[in-house]
Amino acid sequence: MAGLRMSVVICATAFLLAGLLFTHWTADSLTLWKSPDTQTDARLWAAAAYYAVLARMPAWLAYIYAGVAAVGSLTILWSLRDGRAGNLMFDGGSIFLYGAAIYVYINDVLPNISTNFTFLVFPSQTPSISGSTSQHSPSASLPPFPAYLHEPTFQLASSHLVCSVMLTGVILLQAGRWWAEQADEDGDDDDAMVEDGEEPTTTREGTPTPPESKKTR
Repeated sequence: MAGLRMSVVICATAFLLAGLLFTHWTADSLTLWKSPDTQTDARLWAAAAYYAVLARMPAWLAYIYAGVAAVGSLTILWSLRDGRAGNLMFDGGSIFLYGAAIYVYINDVLPNISTNFTFLVFPSQTPSISGSTSQHSPSASLPPFPAYLHEPTFQLASSHLVCSVMLTGVILLQAGRWWAEQADEDGDDDDAMVEDGEEPTTTREGTPTPPESKKTR
Protein backbone atom coordinates (compact mmCIF):
# COMPACT_ATOMS: atom_id res chain seq x y z
CA MET A 1 0.00 0.00 0.00
CA ALA A 2 2.86 2.38 0.77
CA GLY A 3 4.30 1.82 -2.69
CA LEU A 4 0.94 2.59 -4.29
CA ARG A 5 0.55 5.83 -2.36
CA MET A 6 4.09 6.85 -3.25
CA SER A 7 3.40 6.17 -6.92
CA VAL A 8 0.24 8.29 -6.83
CA VAL A 9 2.11 11.22 -5.27
CA ILE A 10 4.97 11.04 -7.77
CA CYS A 11 2.60 10.72 -10.75
CA ALA A 12 0.46 13.66 -9.61
CA THR A 13 3.51 15.83 -8.95
CA ALA A 14 5.13 14.89 -12.25
CA PHE A 15 1.89 15.72 -14.07
CA LEU A 16 1.82 19.19 -12.53
CA LEU A 17 5.50 19.71 -13.32
CA ALA A 18 5.61 18.40 -16.88
CA GLY A 19 2.04 19.15 -17.91
CA LEU A 20 1.71 22.60 -16.40
CA LEU A 21 4.82 24.34 -15.10
CA PHE A 22 7.43 23.04 -17.55
CA THR A 23 5.28 24.13 -20.49
CA HIS A 24 5.36 27.67 -19.11
CA TRP A 25 9.10 27.72 -19.70
CA THR A 26 8.45 28.75 -23.31
CA ALA A 27 7.32 32.11 -21.95
CA ASP A 28 9.22 32.24 -18.66
CA SER A 29 12.57 31.78 -20.40
CA LEU A 30 11.98 35.04 -22.27
CA THR A 31 12.03 37.08 -19.07
CA LEU A 32 13.96 35.13 -16.44
CA TRP A 33 17.63 35.97 -15.89
CA LYS A 34 17.76 38.42 -18.75
CA SER A 35 19.72 41.65 -18.63
CA PRO A 36 17.88 44.90 -19.42
CA ASP A 37 19.78 45.17 -22.71
CA THR A 38 18.35 41.89 -24.01
CA GLN A 39 14.86 42.49 -22.62
CA THR A 40 13.22 43.63 -25.84
CA ASP A 41 9.59 44.48 -26.46
CA ALA A 42 9.30 41.50 -28.79
CA ARG A 43 10.25 39.11 -25.96
CA LEU A 44 7.83 40.73 -23.55
CA TRP A 45 4.97 40.68 -26.06
CA ALA A 46 5.65 37.00 -26.79
CA ALA A 47 5.55 36.13 -23.09
CA ALA A 48 2.39 38.19 -22.59
CA ALA A 49 0.74 36.44 -25.54
CA TYR A 50 1.37 33.05 -23.94
CA TYR A 51 0.00 34.19 -20.58
CA ALA A 52 -3.08 35.60 -22.31
CA VAL A 53 -3.76 32.23 -23.94
CA LEU A 54 -3.29 30.61 -20.52
CA ALA A 55 -5.79 33.04 -18.98
CA ARG A 56 -8.41 32.11 -21.58
CA MET A 57 -8.06 28.33 -21.30
CA PRO A 58 -11.28 26.32 -20.87
CA ALA A 59 -12.60 25.96 -17.35
CA TRP A 60 -12.66 22.16 -17.52
CA LEU A 61 -8.90 22.13 -18.07
CA ALA A 62 -8.39 24.13 -14.89
CA TYR A 63 -10.61 21.66 -13.04
CA ILE A 64 -8.38 18.79 -14.20
CA TYR A 65 -5.29 20.51 -12.81
CA ALA A 66 -7.09 21.22 -9.55
CA GLY A 67 -8.25 17.61 -9.29
CA VAL A 68 -4.76 16.22 -9.84
CA ALA A 69 -3.35 18.60 -7.23
CA ALA A 70 -6.05 17.56 -4.76
CA VAL A 71 -5.35 13.85 -5.33
CA GLY A 72 -1.64 14.37 -4.70
CA SER A 73 -2.12 16.36 -1.51
CA LEU A 74 -4.75 13.99 -0.09
CA THR A 75 -2.52 11.00 -0.78
CA ILE A 76 0.38 12.60 1.10
CA LEU A 77 -1.92 13.37 4.04
CA TRP A 78 -3.20 9.80 4.00
CA SER A 79 0.34 8.46 4.11
CA LEU A 80 1.23 10.91 6.87
CA ARG A 81 -1.39 9.34 9.15
CA ASP A 82 0.71 6.18 9.56
CA GLY A 83 2.78 8.03 12.16
CA ARG A 84 6.05 6.26 11.43
CA ALA A 85 9.31 8.18 11.56
CA GLY A 86 9.87 7.86 7.82
CA ASN A 87 6.38 9.12 7.06
CA LEU A 88 6.69 12.07 9.43
CA MET A 89 10.02 13.15 7.98
CA PHE A 90 9.57 12.59 4.24
CA ASP A 91 5.81 13.04 3.96
CA GLY A 92 5.88 15.98 6.36
CA GLY A 93 8.39 17.77 4.16
CA SER A 94 6.46 16.76 1.05
CA ILE A 95 3.14 18.14 2.27
CA PHE A 96 4.84 21.39 3.30
CA LEU A 97 6.38 21.88 -0.15
CA TYR A 98 3.22 20.71 -1.91
CA GLY A 99 1.05 23.08 0.09
CA ALA A 100 3.47 25.96 -0.40
CA ALA A 101 3.46 25.43 -4.17
CA ILE A 102 -0.35 25.38 -4.24
CA TYR A 103 -0.44 28.53 -2.10
CA VAL A 104 1.94 30.39 -4.41
CA TYR A 105 -0.02 29.33 -7.49
CA ILE A 106 -3.40 30.29 -6.03
CA ASN A 107 -2.25 33.47 -4.29
CA ASP A 108 0.19 34.84 -6.89
CA VAL A 109 -0.17 33.18 -10.29
CA LEU A 110 -3.93 32.93 -10.79
CA PRO A 111 -4.83 36.49 -9.65
CA ASN A 112 -1.98 37.88 -11.75
CA ILE A 113 -3.09 36.08 -14.90
CA SER A 114 -6.80 36.82 -14.50
CA THR A 115 -6.25 40.49 -13.69
CA ASN A 116 -3.61 41.50 -16.21
CA PHE A 117 -3.79 39.12 -19.17
CA THR A 118 -7.40 38.02 -19.64
CA PHE A 119 -8.44 41.05 -21.68
CA LEU A 120 -5.05 41.94 -23.09
CA VAL A 121 -5.25 43.33 -26.63
CA PHE A 122 -2.31 42.54 -28.88
CA PRO A 123 -0.98 44.95 -31.47
CA SER A 124 -0.74 44.05 -35.12
CA GLN A 125 2.62 42.53 -36.00
CA THR A 126 2.38 43.26 -39.72
CA PRO A 127 5.40 45.39 -40.65
CA SER A 128 4.66 48.64 -42.41
CA ILE A 129 6.42 49.08 -45.75
CA SER A 130 7.22 52.65 -46.67
CA GLY A 131 8.93 51.79 -49.92
CA SER A 132 9.51 48.96 -52.31
CA THR A 133 13.07 48.40 -51.10
CA SER A 134 12.62 49.07 -47.39
CA GLN A 135 12.40 46.07 -45.09
CA HIS A 136 11.51 46.03 -41.43
CA SER A 137 11.78 43.28 -38.85
CA PRO A 138 8.53 42.15 -37.17
CA SER A 139 9.70 43.61 -33.86
CA ALA A 140 10.04 47.04 -35.46
CA SER A 141 6.27 47.22 -35.93
CA LEU A 142 5.49 46.40 -32.31
CA PRO A 143 4.60 49.28 -30.01
CA PRO A 144 6.42 49.63 -26.69
CA PHE A 145 5.41 47.05 -24.14
CA PRO A 146 3.03 48.60 -21.57
CA ALA A 147 4.88 49.72 -18.48
CA TYR A 148 2.16 48.46 -16.14
CA LEU A 149 2.69 44.90 -17.44
CA HIS A 150 6.42 44.73 -16.80
CA GLU A 151 6.21 43.73 -13.15
CA PRO A 152 3.30 41.24 -13.58
CA THR A 153 5.15 39.51 -16.42
CA PHE A 154 8.35 39.16 -14.41
CA GLN A 155 6.39 38.10 -11.32
CA LEU A 156 4.63 35.32 -13.22
CA ALA A 157 7.91 33.84 -14.42
CA SER A 158 9.36 33.97 -10.91
CA SER A 159 6.29 32.35 -9.36
CA HIS A 160 6.34 29.54 -11.91
CA LEU A 161 9.99 28.90 -11.10
CA VAL A 162 9.29 28.81 -7.35
CA CYS A 163 6.47 26.30 -7.83
CA SER A 164 8.65 24.12 -10.05
CA VAL A 165 11.44 24.02 -7.47
CA MET A 166 9.02 23.12 -4.68
CA LEU A 167 7.38 20.29 -6.63
CA THR A 168 10.79 18.97 -7.64
CA GLY A 169 11.60 18.84 -3.93
CA VAL A 170 8.47 16.73 -3.37
CA ILE A 171 9.67 14.17 -5.91
CA LEU A 172 13.13 14.08 -4.33
CA LEU A 173 11.65 13.56 -0.86
CA GLN A 174 9.46 10.72 -2.08
CA ALA A 175 12.47 9.13 -3.77
CA GLY A 176 14.40 9.45 -0.50
CA ARG A 177 11.55 7.81 1.37
CA TRP A 178 11.55 4.88 -1.06
CA TRP A 179 15.31 4.46 -0.64
CA ALA A 180 15.02 4.57 3.16
CA GLU A 181 12.24 1.97 3.19
CA GLN A 182 14.25 -0.32 0.94
CA ALA A 183 17.22 -0.04 3.30
CA ASP A 184 14.99 -0.81 6.29
CA GLU A 185 13.57 -3.89 4.59
CA ASP A 186 17.05 -5.19 3.81
CA GLY A 187 18.08 -4.61 7.43
CA ASP A 188 15.01 -6.44 8.73
CA ASP A 189 15.79 -9.44 6.53
CA ASP A 190 19.35 -9.60 7.88
CA ASP A 191 18.12 -9.35 11.48
CA ALA A 192 15.65 -12.16 10.92
CA MET A 193 18.40 -14.41 9.59
CA VAL A 194 20.62 -13.66 12.59
CA GLU A 195 17.81 -14.49 15.00
CA ASP A 196 17.39 -17.86 13.30
CA GLY A 197 21.08 -18.57 13.85
CA GLU A 198 21.94 -18.25 10.18
CA GLU A 199 24.27 -15.70 8.68
CA PRO A 200 24.57 -15.03 4.99
CA THR A 201 27.90 -16.05 3.55
CA THR A 202 29.68 -14.57 0.59
CA THR A 203 31.72 -16.14 -2.15
CA ARG A 204 35.15 -14.98 -3.26
CA GLU A 205 33.51 -12.58 -5.71
CA GLY A 206 31.41 -11.09 -2.93
CA THR A 207 28.12 -12.55 -4.15
CA PRO A 208 25.91 -13.54 -1.22
CA THR A 209 24.90 -17.18 -1.11
CA PRO A 210 21.82 -18.43 0.70
CA PRO A 211 22.47 -20.24 3.99
CA GLU A 212 22.13 -23.99 4.04
CA SER A 213 19.04 -25.33 5.65
CA LYS A 214 19.52 -27.18 8.92
CA LYS A 215 19.28 -30.93 8.69
CA THR A 216 16.98 -32.63 11.11
CA ARG A 217 17.87 -35.97 12.60
